[in-house]
Amino acid sequence: MNTFTVKAFGAESNTADLAEMNIERREVTPKDIEIEILYCGVCHSDLHTARNDWGGSMYPVVPGHEIVGRITKVGSEVSKFKVGDLAAVGCMVDSCGECESCKHDLEQYCQKGFTGTYNGKDKHLGGHTFGGYSQKVVVDEGFVLSVPENLDLAAVAPLLCAGITTWSPLRHWNVGPDSKVAVVGLGGLGHMAIKLAKGLGAEVTLFSRTPGKSEDARTLGADHVVISTEQEQMDAVRGKFDVIIDTVPYEHDINPYMQTVALNGTLVLVGFVGEFQETEPSTRPLIFQRRSVAGSLIGGIAETQELLDFCGEHNIVSDIELIKMSEINEAYERMLKSDVKYRFVIDMQSL
Repeated sequence: MNTFTVKAFGAESNTADLAEMNIERREVTPKDIEIEILYCGVCHSDLHTARNDWGGSMYPVVPGHEIVGRITKVGSEVSKFKVGDLAAVGCMVDSCGECESCKHDLEQYCQKGFTGTYNGKDKHLGGHTFGGYSQKVVVDEGFVLSVPENLDLAAVAPLLCAGITTWSPLRHWNVGPDSKVAVVGLGGLGHMAIKLAKGLGAEVTLFSRTPGKSEDARTLGADHVVISTEQEQMDAVRGKFDVIIDTVPYEHDINPYMQTVALNGTLVLVGFVGEFQETEPSTRPLIFQRRSVAGSLIGGIAETQELLDFCGEHNIVSDIELIKMSEINEAYERMLKSDVKYRFVIDMQSL
């Protein structure tokens, strides 16, 4: 297969800073789309993969799965897009297309495993996939998304991960104008959960451990803020919420939040991946009020397009800090300190 070389930014090992490098992209096949990358969001998954925090990282790692750009070339059989169109690529660039999950537009749950935009198995060139910290990307048209022209393109980028990660459970659990939704954690995921739940017409509450985030939460659209360390405030919302979106990315005690879930309600974990060890969830609040604890992972391609269209109609984007490619290592260190409101996005012209 013919290839071409592009500049990228990646890590050669788990201890190396990200630095400029060259990578190979495939020339477009009949079903492919080539995209010049204008902006790429920065996700905690980028950092974890670059540093092999989860194991399984394949080096060199070129992160980035929140990609927004313009189409520069299309294959002969491409029907949905043309050169010059705005386009986006999220966390996936392929899946088996044959399993029950894929047949139902749930590629994120592909029973054979979806192909990640980076650190996935490259079915075309062999080796592994490289992400959006690069000049261009080539993707099958089935995994390319249309971007509304009216939105701030840089601020669209995090919708491809942080946005869809919170949109998918809001839609699956039928959040709407009669819903009472709570969000645990005000970060990259949490701020999008507030904006999207409010956009769907829900009454939205933020759970925070400290009062310092109350003003920001209300600016983002939260109707209420509950300080989770204040028992009186927690008692006041006992049994209130139809859906809780828990975005906290580390092990934490969910039992206090379970008491605030309504009859038949659900607490959805979207941030923490791992084992609960020190604070196992109690079954008592589940059994006696038919409550549920569930998990959710990004969204399928159709669902992600639905999100982008919804955001275009309601003018919803992420709150971002735009950085240069050369600032990515500093940005990683700041992410570890939660020193960003609320997502970094790279201006890829700086590469």
